[in-house]
Amino acid sequence: MTGVPASAAGGSGAKPVRGGKLGTAAVNQASLWNIANILTMVRLLLVPGFVLLLFHNGGYDPVWRSFAWAAFAVAMITDLFDGHLARAYNLVTDFGKIADPIADKAIMGAALVSLSVLGDLPWWITGVILARELGITLMRFWVIRHAVIPASRGGKLKTLAQGTAAGMYVLVLTGPLATLRFWMMMVAVVLTVVTGLDYVRQAVVLRRRSLAAERAAVGRTAEALNEAAGSPGAGVADAGAVAGPAAGAPGASGAGASGSAVRVSGGSTPVEPTVGARDGADAER
Repeated sequence: MTGVPASAAGGSGAKPVRGGKLGTAAVNQASLWNIANILTMVRLLLVPGFVLLLFHNGGYDPVWRSFAWAAFAVAMITDLFDGHLARAYNLVTDFGKIADPIADKAIMGAALVSLSVLGDLPWWITGVILARELGITLMRFWVIRHAVIPASRGGKLKTLAQGTAAGMYVLVLTGPLATLRFWMMMVAVVLTVVTGLDYVRQAVVLRRRSLAAERAAVGRTAEALNEAAGSPGAGVADAGAVAGPAAGAPGASGAGASGSAVRVSGGSTPVEPTVGARDGADAER
């Protein structure tokens, strides 16, 4: 898929820039019907299909559960590619930014809840994972005005562990493989809790730093305004103090004194006494 140009995928047609930041123009030009969004839509459509395959024939048929595992595997694989393609080929859209995380949570939530309904997975595991995912999503909205929490390496490992463990539970496994999938799920639960706590720590730190920066900026602005208000050049200066030397100059008259330089509020540029000087010269002649 790396050889597909952006124009063919419904993007802006511009040369793709790998690893670069996307501008507003690139986001606005990307078409809704591009390869990244199509993969996201496929993953959303696979959610009800996966559930139907898993519960077919009572939910314990090894053949149908293998089909369900195939649908789950395809959904997890598309999750690896759609975000990368969107960033690499300037295919980021508002739909993709909303639908992609929804599709991620939907396929994993459907697998965990379905396995718990069938009695294959304890409900406490499903509750811990879903509570963490929902809590982190709400927390991102809580700090989105201040900062964006980037995806960490631990979060990616958590997603990989969850997908692997859930996929093993979808299959009908016995013996050592059944024991292995249990421990894999325990690893996923530990990573889920640890990364969730780390995200909370990052959110609190980022919010505090942002609020401190905002308060500092307001303080600097207020200080600058106070300094400007108390500066010697602010306001209207005493015209007599400026006009004094001009009044004593040779050839100066009442008309000439009235045309002396006057400081303007907020500045130091004098108004040239053009009219007064000309009247004084005419009087001498």
